[in-house]
Amino acid sequence: MVGDVLVDRYELEELVGTGGMSSVFRAHDRLLDRKVALKILHQQYSGDDDYVERFRREARSVASLSHPNIVTVIDRGEHEDRQFIVFEYIEGENLKRLIERRGPAPVANALELGIEIARGLAFAHHQGLIHRDVKPQNVLLNGDGHAKVTDFGIARSLDVQHGMTQTGTVLGTSDYIAPEQAQGQSVDEHSDVYSLGVVVYELLTSEVPFPGENFVAVAMRHINEEPPSVREKRPDVSPRLDEAIQRAMAKRPEDRFPTMDAFCDELVACLGELQAAGTQLARPALARPRRQHRPRVSPWPLLVALAALASAVAIGAVLILRNDNGGTPSGGGSGGAVHLRAITAYDPIGGDGEHDADAGRATDGNPSTYWPTESYRTAPSLGKAGVGLILDAGKQVDLHQLAFTTSTPGLTAEILAGNSPNGPFDAVVGASQQVTGDRGAYTIGGGAYRYYVIWITRLGDGFRNAHIDEVSAD
Repeated sequence: MVGDVLVDRYELEELVGTGGMSSVFRAHDRLLDRKVALKILHQQYSGDDDYVERFRREARSVASLSHPNIVTVIDRGEHEDRQFIVFEYIEGENLKRLIERRGPAPVANALELGIEIARGLAFAHHQGLIHRDVKPQNVLLNGDGHAKVTDFGIARSLDVQHGMTQTGTVLGTSDYIAPEQAQGQSVDEHSDVYSLGVVVYELLTSEVPFPGENFVAVAMRHINEEPPSVREKRPDVSPRLDEAIQRAMAKRPEDRFPTMDAFCDELVACLGELQAAGTQLARPALARPRRQHRPRVSPWPLLVALAALASAVAIGAVLILRNDNGGTPSGGGSGGAVHLRAITAYDPIGGDGEHDADAGRATDGNPSTYWPTESYRTAPSLGKAGVGLILDAGKQVDLHQLAFTTSTPGLTAEILAGNSPNGPFDAVVGASQQVTGDRGAYTIGGGAYRYYVIWITRLGDGFRNAHIDEVSAD
């Protein structure tokens, strides 16, 4: 229970997760004055020698895994016949929640995270341990957005003689389970390769490849159906990455990558191709990092580069708004660049906010960070008239042009304007238009305003939310 103190040292502060075998609490280590995570075996299993031994084995196994992409075990103990394990506390969310909240990840982000997970699992394999339950719920993201694999609760030794579970026992999570594991056959590092292939697929599409109504239905699809192509849902994914994911998810273990290291190397090569093509990495936006204050950098050189690459790589979209009169604004000139500052989201219909705290990322001078809308289950419809991002010019200006980049092309938007951050806002363009990955041109009705709103009315196909990466104006 929250408030309990275990072995006169660990004070339970908050229940942060629960599963079939155990619950996880955030706790305060009174001895070392720090936060820790405490995993406690459920009471009903305390008298079951097999479960207790499996729990103890997890602590022993993971205690030998010292790697930056694996959650560290700090201590193990027993309190009033309840077994517990103490882990480092990760101040962040798990990967599943991130996918549900933000939808499909930019390709570079998916690769970065896949590489880090693969490195952690490869290290475990080198130590003779396979995970057997690789899934986004078992990947934590720290404050810098780096992945840490956790929950080796059903891991087993590669040495079968020392493994607790034998052929015929099915353990794991059905959405990510390898075919041989679903059939109760022997498993090895190839099974973790398969599951990681599913995780990377989900990162890119925000969907599992084989959904179903129950464990058996999903398991049968893993056994019998060929993996779907990622490119059917994400055309911006390269053929090489699509092929790597399908190889990782091959039905026969011998047809997959021979080792987790080999799969990791291929993901690194795919990321290198993106970097060579000029794609920006976007980890800070993916994992809500601590913001770093940088000097303002003009985004126009980037926009030129993006236009040159648009035919080869799906890199986002630029929305251009132009003023026909070209005159000097009555409230202050805009003859040069105008620094618009994103101050908050505009959600008059929802009322609960739309990542208001992240608004500033759309004008922080860093094109790899972005402001996201919430994730919508009704996508591409928002289920409401729209949602927007409010930009403050600092004074009334009659803009000649306003532009933004987005990593979620296909969204439909228009521009509103007003002289109060609370509205009302009037449309200053002729009509909403879709940003298709090229550029959209709008005619502005004229007039000087202090506040401008990028008003999104529809999401791009294949996306559950919309991103505004960087805004510029003059």
